[in-house]
Amino acid sequence: MAYYAVLAAKGFLDPDALDSWTTFGSPLGQHPDRVLVPGVEIGSGSLGHGLGLGVGTALGLRAQKRTARTVVLVGDGERDEGSNHEAIAVAGRLGLDRLTVAAIDNGSSSHGWPGGIARRFEVEGWASHTVDGRDHDAIHNAFTAEHAGRPAVVVATIEEDR
Repeated sequence: MAYYAVLAAKGFLDPDALDSWTTFGSPLGQHPDRVLVPGVEIGSGSLGHGLGLGVGTALGLRAQKRTARTVVLVGDGERDEGSNHEAIAVAGRLGLDRLTVAAIDNGSSSHGWPGGIARRFEVEGWASHTVDGRDHDAIHNAFTAEHAGRPAVVVATIEEDR
């Protein structure tokens, strides 16, 4: 839903269309479809494809000598998909310093990682920051922290008791 809200704020969608999110016949489904929704560049398909697509985007921008930043939002359950482990490894080895992953940690993944989500990225050479997902200042500081020569992950923890 947040992605569609951003598209509406940027003028790609009529804000009133957000009311139809995931209803029958709405183009605004759980997985954004580039054919149905203006502003969507890549049809994400099932969980687990976003990080690999983000790595490819960051590599393409690097090849074009562009300084644009690629940000990928992933849920902790997506880490169960093998393609994400490959993307994490290659991004670290290639030093994709213009790539940032925002990883939501609400404890829903089937396969945990010893030491937590941040540790999974750290072992592959990523800079990591773990923050309270509701602390806007901490999130801002994490996203703006220096991480020269390597990709960064911002792990936003969400406590269920709130």
